[in-house]
Amino acid sequence: MKLGKIMIEYKEFGLEEFERIKEIYQGEGWSAYLHDDEALKRAFDKSLYCLGAYDENKLIGFVRSVGDGEHIVLVQDLIVEADYQRRKIGTTLLKHVWDRYINVRMFQVNTDIEDERDNQFYRSFGMKPISEGNMISYFR
Repeated sequence: MKLGKIMIEYKEFGLEEFERIKEIYQGEGWSAYLHDDEALKRAFDKSLYCLGAYDENKLIGFVRSVGDGEHIVLVQDLIVEADYQRRKIGTTLLKHVWDRYINVRMFQVNTDIEDERDNQFYRSFGMKPISEGNMISYFR
């Protein structure tokens, strides 16, 4: 799907988008979340902050963070549908969380150590890596 000029709106969201959340995970191959709907609902319900990217009222990506919002924030999910990638939507989503929790002592994200694109992305924010096994964490 080729997209022309799009206008993305960013806003908080919750479980009202549950089916769409699952579609986005499925479309991007994030199958680990799709085995237990009730567990996924509880995870979103207990999240600290969920910000969605919308194209004409359709959720096309989101960032989800967990933590206490004072001392630690973990960006649990940052995902954008393939058709919308490379349009700075992920950057904008992460920047919103980054700015919202600018005074948090530990701001962290995790990714696969072999995912070159994700690793480059988090380094572009000036985050510092710590790796173990096949996972890598980035801290601010």
